[in-house]
Amino acid sequence: MKSLTKIVLALLFTLWLVPAKAQSYLGQLALSDSARASLVTCGPGNDFYTTFGHTAIRVTDPAIHLDLVYNYGTFDFNTPHFYLTFARGKLDYCLSRTDYRYFMAEYAYEGRWVRQQTLLLSHDEVQRLFCALEENYLEANRYYRYDLIKDNCATRARDMIEQCLDPDKPAVATANTEPDRTYRQLLCSYTGRELMWWQFGVDLLLGQRCDKATDMHERAFLPCELMEQAALTCRKGATMLPLAASQELLLDETRTLPNPSVDPSLVFWLFLAAVAALTAWQLRRGFSLNGLDMALFGTASLIAVVLVFMWLCTDHYCTKANWNLLWANPLFIYLLIRWRHPSRWVTLALMVMLLVAAGGFALLPQQYNPAVLPIIITLFIRTTARYKLKNHRI
Repeated sequence: MKSLTKIVLALLFTLWLVPAKAQSYLGQLALSDSARASLVTCGPGNDFYTTFGHTAIRVTDPAIHLDLVYNYGTFDFNTPHFYLTFARGKLDYCLSRTDYRYFMAEYAYEGRWVRQQTLLLSHDEVQRLFCALEENYLEANRYYRYDLIKDNCATRARDMIEQCLDPDKPAVATANTEPDRTYRQLLCSYTGRELMWWQFGVDLLLGQRCDKATDMHERAFLPCELMEQAALTCRKGATMLPLAASQELLLDETRTLPNPSVDPSLVFWLFLAAVAALTAWQLRRGFSLNGLDMALFGTASLIAVVLVFMWLCTDHYCTKANWNLLWANPLFIYLLIRWRHPSRWVTLALMVMLLVAAGGFALLPQQYNPAVLPIIITLFIRTTARYKLKNHRI
């Protein structure tokens, strides 16, 4: 029954969002003095793509029975080659416009909390924001190229609000109690023990750019960070007035939290211990561990291909200059191809790069996931063992 209900809700939600062409353009509608605009922040869900929450803008006008939510987090699963397009960073998201009741029904079903901050804007500013959202909602304007850090539902909402403010009363941050955290640290703070394997995978894909310290404006790519900033932002003028009212809880969290996952670091340290023991026994007895080596080097090769693809063949801002390629090294592909007679110098070069990756764990300009260190040591042990046991020829 629960599955059937979920399917029905999903279909209805799709019907409310997708047929945007059939919905009317409201940009010429004059709002009354009772109109209000709000920043709506939604909490995380149990699916990984909902881990970081969501941001939307709500516009209400009781005088004309208007209550709409503008959502920059909509995409089309029917996009040709959807997963490849998404992986390459070429998936277009779009602005959708939804009735408030339907928007809330989806989050109520998922058990996610929803908070609202009414923006303390003048009537002209609310009107400007409403017209700008409606203009952005037109078929020719609503699509944009999504980026996890630089262009998403939170940054779009932030920018739309900022551009509609009276230029004589810009928004300024009144406090910065947060230390300078990097994009990676901000993302990590939202994954928790339930998603440690997901965080491990994300850390592998994120490159050096994600280890840049962020200012308050840059941190607003995360919905909850934007929500906190709205509370710390005031309007510059004769008197400093807050940008947003206090948070109002619209929907409490009712979801069942996932069970904590096994720590990847623990798994890989145990695996390292087992490999080290097998290697010591092999060096004493001289038996083959070709199957283990093929699995290890093959996995490292596959990771290397993915990292190179994400760096060179995608538009993602955050996957460039990835130092994980020091250990998930394309040279492992060479070892697999020249399995019986690899070059001594290529093998030595690979061993040196593994040492640099392990020795520079805390010194390189990119932060590694803690679970990477035992993987590096494991690869170094097996590469060294093969070097000792084989008659390498140049």
